[in-house]
Amino acid sequence: MPALRHLFQLFMMAVGLRRFGAIRALTRIDLVPTWAPKLLRLLTLYIPRRRGLPDADGERLAMALAAMGPAYIKLGQTLATRPDLVGRPIAEGLATLQDRLPPFAFAKAKATIEEQLGQPLEGLFADFDETPVAAASIAQVHKAMLKDGRAVAVKVLRPDIEERFTRDLKLFEWLSVLGERHSVEGRRLRLLQVVDKVRETVLAEMDLRLEAAAAAELADNMQGEPGYRLPSIEWEMTAKRVMTLEWVDGIRVADREALKAAGHDLEALGSRVVQVFLKQALKDGFFHADLHQGNLIVEANGTICAIDFGIMGRLTKLERRFLAEILFGFIRRDYDRVADIHFDAGYVPRRESHEEFAQAMRAIADPIMDLPVEEISAGKLLTQLFATTERFNMQTQPQLLLLQRTMVMAEGMALHLYPKSNMWQISEPVIEEWVRANLSPEVQLADAINQLPRLIERLPSRIERWLAEEDQGGPEPTFEAPPPAQTGRLWPFAFGLIVGALLLKILTY
Repeated sequence: MPALRHLFQLFMMAVGLRRFGAIRALTRIDLVPTWAPKLLRLLTLYIPRRRGLPDADGERLAMALAAMGPAYIKLGQTLATRPDLVGRPIAEGLATLQDRLPPFAFAKAKATIEEQLGQPLEGLFADFDETPVAAASIAQVHKAMLKDGRAVAVKVLRPDIEERFTRDLKLFEWLSVLGERHSVEGRRLRLLQVVDKVRETVLAEMDLRLEAAAAAELADNMQGEPGYRLPSIEWEMTAKRVMTLEWVDGIRVADREALKAAGHDLEALGSRVVQVFLKQALKDGFFHADLHQGNLIVEANGTICAIDFGIMGRLTKLERRFLAEILFGFIRRDYDRVADIHFDAGYVPRRESHEEFAQAMRAIADPIMDLPVEEISAGKLLTQLFATTERFNMQTQPQLLLLQRTMVMAEGMALHLYPKSNMWQISEPVIEEWVRANLSPEVQLADAINQLPRLIERLPSRIERWLAEEDQGGPEPTFEAPPPAQTGRLWPFAFGLIVGALLLKILTY
């Protein structure tokens, strides 16, 4: 009886919100329909609240999400980066979800370390702090001292994390199947594929060997980047459920007041977070995709050190090119060029009007180009964006949700540090530099020459396939048939890039 079990889970979510007094917090989030809190109150009318709850709505919502499970914690972490969406008081309350969740017992952490590394704890470390310095949704971190005197951070997965995520994802999958079965809009948004992408990301995050490898790759890519670095990995003390890395001293980006008291330039720090992310996405197509405020540490000299690399994103060279071209088009307010890119790439079906699409882009972007983000209603903008995607029959591409989510977080970080941040101004120098280096006529000619031998090699097989399709009357069209192979995965750039530079929003972790 999976349906009954899932319905019971949904009811328990409502009960959890009621018990922690968190329903009122939902009324302050622009994207939550006004009827939803009323329905939740009605369903849980006779459920008593817990005693001794904090007064702040944000802290109550954080407690409720933490009790629901790791998937909901991830959602809360994303909302914590969006004070413009949920309000600063709620965002500050949700920030407690970053690394201050209830820890699990040291005995379980010790057992995991010894089982994974094959030695007693005393043989591995000269000293090991039993009290974790941070506890998050996936793992917790202990400070330790190696035999050679170096301080390290030891990350240990929660014992039951796989089972809890599996339970939550089964509920999301069930809801997605219902949405696609009974709604054309659900099929257009590809809800089930979104959940599959979430599952893929979560499974990768639960193998700390992959996280260590991601950190090493990103460190290689970012060598020489001023004001940004990554900690070194202790490979001999890293396994699937345990990772050991260099200890980093500093102030977390979440602690804005401490950064200010220490004399750091908050506006410069916020700009650096955004620009480093854009450089990672454009230059190498490999970016840190979990940029919440607890995962960046500012050292005494102002260098930002990133930690926690369980969630990483990748972009192909073609995807990076369109990312830059569309961003550059918006920066220059060349909406006809933006429309050209989308129609040429296949993001927008050919039957739609080029002129109307360009007009829609102008209607969304022009009113907000010169404003600081704090002056824009995120909820109203999102409503307009989603209405536009529906109007032009665009389909969701789940593989790009990490890019969108990271843009949300990078922008949220800049706003947290400096509320008057303007994403266009921060992004423009990075985009212009990449465009000059990669999209000049000389560079494009060189790329075409380099690709020529491969195209010639593939030409006979492509001709055979085209002829076969002609003989068979062409491929059978379906609702889910993607746009052209090279570019059909990119529609969210139409909106992901507007909001990525300004107010991009998503629903996933």
